[in-house]
Amino acid sequence: MADGEVRATYQQCIAELDRLGIKYTVVDHPAAETTEQADHYIEGLEGARTKTMFLHDKKQRHYLVIMDDRKRMDFKAFQEISGAKRISMAKDEEITAELGLRPGIISPFGLMNNQEKDVQVYIDQMVLDQPIWTFHPNENTHTIFLANQDVLRFIEAYGFSYQVIDLPA
Repeated sequence: MADGEVRATYQQCIAELDRLGIKYTVVDHPAAETTEQADHYIEGLEGARTKTMFLHDKKQRHYLVIMDDRKRMDFKAFQEISGAKRISMAKDEEITAELGLRPGIISPFGLMNNQEKDVQVYIDQMVLDQPIWTFHPNENTHTIFLANQDVLRFIEAYGFSYQVIDLPA
């Protein structure tokens, strides 16, 4: 998709989870501009605090990396793991074109808008080991809690596979 329009909405995310029979819990809160703010709003609730990075390489291939929000993205380590060259953050217009999402609110739920199925998905082992994961469901005024296996089922339901990686802490 290259129209540059934000298409992924909270309602779309919830409707797709319901359609797939995936159970979830949502916490509504004021807009969170950072992972630290979002974590503050859900303090005391069980669930791995995730961040989802949308990257590209020198050949403009795209990578969605789900990791613990306490980790920093080690671009050099990711390049070694993935075999990609010159990894960097995707541009805002790429996020919107490929995932239908606004920059700053990236999650695996944007995969439903990637018609070409050309995004490679990576999940860090540290997150995979946690039973519950949290994300913004296409808006930063909500945090959604899902079982890890349900997130994986969602990814696969949209025709994507994923690779488990072990990023340095």
